[in-house]
Amino acid sequence: MKKISLGSWAFSFGPHADHPVPLDAIARRAAEAGYDGLELCGFPPHASLDVYGTTERRKELRKRLDDLGLATSGYSADLTAANPTADGNRTRYLELIRQNLEFAVDLGSPVIRLDTVAAPGSLPDEDYAGAFRRLGETWHETAELASKAGVRVVWEFEPGFVFNKPSEIVELHEEVRHSNFYVLFDTAHAYTCAAVGARQHGEPEILRGGVEGMLDLCAGRIGAVHLVDTDGSLYNDETSTHLPLGSGVIDFERLALKLNATRSADWWTIDLSFCPDAWDQIQPSLAFARKIAK
Repeated sequence: MKKISLGSWAFSFGPHADHPVPLDAIARRAAEAGYDGLELCGFPPHASLDVYGTTERRKELRKRLDDLGLATSGYSADLTAANPTADGNRTRYLELIRQNLEFAVDLGSPVIRLDTVAAPGSLPDEDYAGAFRRLGETWHETAELASKAGVRVVWEFEPGFVFNKPSEIVELHEEVRHSNFYVLFDTAHAYTCAAVGARQHGEPEILRGGVEGMLDLCAGRIGAVHLVDTDGSLYNDETSTHLPLGSGVIDFERLALKLNATRSADWWTIDLSFCPDAWDQIQPSLAFARKIAK
């Protein structure tokens, strides 16, 4: 049976950005609902390097989670200070990776999540291929550092960041060339990238089979899963609209048959980003996930 965790960022981004829910309150609510763990947001005011800058502070947080019976399923690192696609950022980026890997180890997180940082349209056409190669090289080193720390690297592709075409996702995974580098399969992002072709470079690329076709394409590459529904639109014209499970266009009964066969992802994380009623969806989302998880 898959273990189910709750993504804490849903209560600090989007509609909650101006009034974020404290991390301890989220942890208590998740424990009361029956979740197995939390996937921690590395951005302030949650589990960030600024807030938990020492090993002692991080161990205190880990104990609070342990006392609630919650494991840390993953850590979403804040790496925005060093765009890894930009020329000259490699050293700064890898230093941030080292700091965040220490954080992940202290919290007992098996996974560190990252993205390309750069927004669609931010790369000049003449440097698009070069940025792709630079990113692959930097992420190869990232995966090696993480491997030595015993932490899995997962890349979350989405319309809000460059290299989001289905073919690019596979090509970038192959470009990194490291056994410790995986794809994070977010069901909403998979839909908007594969079935809609949202915010893609050049001509949109629509994949036959939509979200299920994207899952087939990512077979053997998936290291983490985010569960969330969508209607195929974009939130603030930036990234995938996230909807509570069962309220959008994704057929989770069909998709779950393939998701359950994804053996490299022990955890499924409920991602309620941008949902105004996320707090009220904590329990129903867990019940939905329990029904389809095997």
